Amino acid sequence: MTLTLGFIGLGVMGRPMALNLVRAGHPMHVYARRASTVTPLVEQGAVACDSPAGLAARCDVIFTMVTAGPDVEAVALGVDGIAEGARRGLIVVDHSTIPPAAARRLASILAERGVDFLDAPVSGGETGAINGTLSIMIGGCESAFRRIEPLLSCVGKTVLRIGESGAGQVAKAANQLAIVLTLQGLAEALTLARASGVDPAKVLGALRGGAAASRILDAMGSKMVTHDYRPGVEARLHHKDAQIVLECAAAAGLAVPGAAVAAQTFNALMARGGARQDSSAVVTVVEAMRARENQCAWLSLCSYD
Repeated sequence: MTLTLGFIGLGVMGRPMALNLVRAGHPMHVYARRASTVTPLVEQGAVACDSPAGLAARCDVIFTMVTAGPDVEAVALGVDGIAEGARRGLIVVDHSTIPPAAARRLASILAERGVDFLDAPVSGGETGAINGTLSIMIGGCESAFRRIEPLLSCVGKTVLRIGESGAGQVAKAANQLAIVLTLQGLAEALTLARASGVDPAKVLGALRGGAAASRILDAMGSKMVTHDYRPGVEARLHHKDAQIVLECAAAAGLAVPGAAVAAQTFNALMARGGARQDSSAVVTVVEAMRARENQCAWLSLCSYD
């Protein structure tokens, strides 16, 4: 049986994911707040809809990829939202990164209307979305997951059901915890090199060949060295994710001191106007702390009596 698909959220990640599904031959309906956003999909054969409700009325499976929990709730439950047009048996697959509690709440509300909601956040960035090699972490009903698993293989290389509702978002929080801590450590390591009078580019080359090597180091190390903060992943997104990590830890009664430090670094980056910069710009916060410490030391020497 051919399933009719819908996609809401055609940004940096959502657009290539939707295109991969269309290119695999799946009938697709799309919705976006800006008409120009849907054009690349329509040119590939997708049908544009004027609201999430209108899209839901025509689809068997809907994928969403928006920014935060409130955005998912508005798309799913708001005026002209998915719930208003949904038929019983609809499956909603949310690829956004939101708190696990929000995912569980949405799953519960939509279940009352005969709709299955799967939290299915992704990792792999824009490159993974374009190449169809994302890692997808799924929480929710196993039978619903089995129905849409072949579809997910069009957008992801690693597709794993982690557990019940919210489990996918817990896995994503763990993923993001590892990422923000790696960013924090890399920023401190390269600042240490600079502060010691050693070329950070050469230190980065050494790190790439050793046990500290990682995808984060490869993707963001050079940006930190050259101070090139044109966005790949905007810092505001990792800032949001760090807050989700802290919420998860609080709910679990868990101390995550490293995550707290990284979250504070992102807080400072936001305050410095870096929300739309690449996340590698966290190094500017570490460098600024170094400059502040040097200034304080100099003032202390000058005031010594």
